[in-house]
Amino acid sequence: MRKLVVVLAVAGATAAGATVTIPAGAATKAAPAASAASITWGPCSDPSLKAVHAQCGFLKVPLDYSHPNGARISLAVSRIRHTSPASKYQGIILTNPGGPGGSGLNLNAFLVPALRSEKLKNGTAAADDYDWIGFDPRGVGSSVPALSCQPNYFSPDRPNYVPTSAALVQTWLKRSKAYATACAKKNGPLLDHMTTIDAARDMDSIRAALGQKQITYYGFSYGTYLGQVYSTLFPSHVRRMILDSNVDPLRVWYAANLDQDIAFNRNIKIWFGWVAKYNKIYKLGATEAAVEKLFYSEEAKLLKHPAGGVIGPDEWVDVFLYAGYYEQTWLQLGSAFAGFVHKNDWKTVQALYEGDDTPGNDNGFAVYNAVQCTDVQWPLSWAKWAHDNWAVYKKAPFETWSNAWFNAPCLYWPAPAGKPLHINGKHTSSALLIDETLDAATPFPGSLEVRKLYPNAVLLAEPGGTTHADSLSGDLCVDGTIANYLALGHLPKRKPGNGPDALCKPLPVPVPTSASAPAARAATSVAARPVAAVR
Repeated sequence: MRKLVVVLAVAGATAAGATVTIPAGAATKAAPAASAASITWGPCSDPSLKAVHAQCGFLKVPLDYSHPNGARISLAVSRIRHTSPASKYQGIILTNPGGPGGSGLNLNAFLVPALRSEKLKNGTAAADDYDWIGFDPRGVGSSVPALSCQPNYFSPDRPNYVPTSAALVQTWLKRSKAYATACAKKNGPLLDHMTTIDAARDMDSIRAALGQKQITYYGFSYGTYLGQVYSTLFPSHVRRMILDSNVDPLRVWYAANLDQDIAFNRNIKIWFGWVAKYNKIYKLGATEAAVEKLFYSEEAKLLKHPAGGVIGPDEWVDVFLYAGYYEQTWLQLGSAFAGFVHKNDWKTVQALYEGDDTPGNDNGFAVYNAVQCTDVQWPLSWAKWAHDNWAVYKKAPFETWSNAWFNAPCLYWPAPAGKPLHINGKHTSSALLIDETLDAATPFPGSLEVRKLYPNAVLLAEPGGTTHADSLSGDLCVDGTIANYLALGHLPKRKPGNGPDALCKPLPVPVPTSASAPAARAATSVAARPVAAVR
């Protein structure tokens, strides 16, 4: 799926200790001594993890689990230790922000303080009763080796996404093939072992290294699929599981991207309507249709005359794509749109683009392709891609071709693809599923499908919300349900039928006070919270 969004400030701490001690009476007891590798803990390097007194280290795991005594790679791991008495300790909780390709090393630096909110009943216990484990999946971030293929692949101004000519088609196909070829040349054997199954086995290696029989797991976006795979492979190793914004395992990954195109087109229209509602502030049109017409008019102008020579129609779409992901970005993007139209302020749009697509660092994109192109076999016929994407484009023009070219390296990916894993949640003892019903990155039907596959799970829905993967963001209804589950094991009652089991109102949409108020904050990134979305 399309855009990886990870805005995390990785941090470190000052604590040492070569092993993890499991207190007597722990809810998750230590596994028998085995030949599992260990983690030597030490200081982290980033202030956000230092602020929560975290430790960091590396765990060596097999490159290829079919040859466990062969070559090894290193996973970067962080730990925020429990502060509750031994009698209340509930084991470890592994977390993943999504992607694939999202760095999760410092995700815990956001989650733990969010749970400790004074307004959140049982939140402190939920935070303090666990050892919170963050990690960079194989190939990601601080893990060694980290994937990179063409660091400047996203440097602007790029060829127009919409392939209105045979020349544009060939340009994008050549770019996509060159990227896949560069990945093969630069990354060696790791590229053959980057599936979600490999990442799930890495999670189990972390569990074993920490001497635990079970884990609790908290995954966002693509991280929900990682949780599904882990719980299918190792159901007895799962104690509790929280999956926020669920990937439909029956649609990975080609079909899921086409689903996403339709959903993002719906959500951008919702944002256009919001901008129109505040026309007195933004002055971009008094109706959804008027704002939409202006948006595409500006995009068309950029095709002929890229703003500042760097903001063309591709960069324009990439920036405003976030309005379909997160309602928290609406103020920044409304200001950026108004500033561009009324003041020719293209530099703010440029800063937003560079802050999120990060030209010069393609690690997230490289891992995204390495995982999705090899989890399952993508169609290898360009004729099929062209037919399907043009058909969707007619209904949903906003980001369909942007999404297609984001995934096009899969046409040429050099590593072999695996077979789809049949997800089986029947043996998972409990799970909390969360989703907003107008989520675009992982459309809501995916959460309904996962609920069917996990008979011991409950689905908490937020009707009408368009934000992706936003649990622990201040919605007391959602966050309180999470806290009660982690602290006490309590879940809402599962209802008969195929619908959600509990409802929470989503957070209210933003209300602007002026068109320029959020502009200063828009200089680095439109994604203002630490979660990831599958692009």
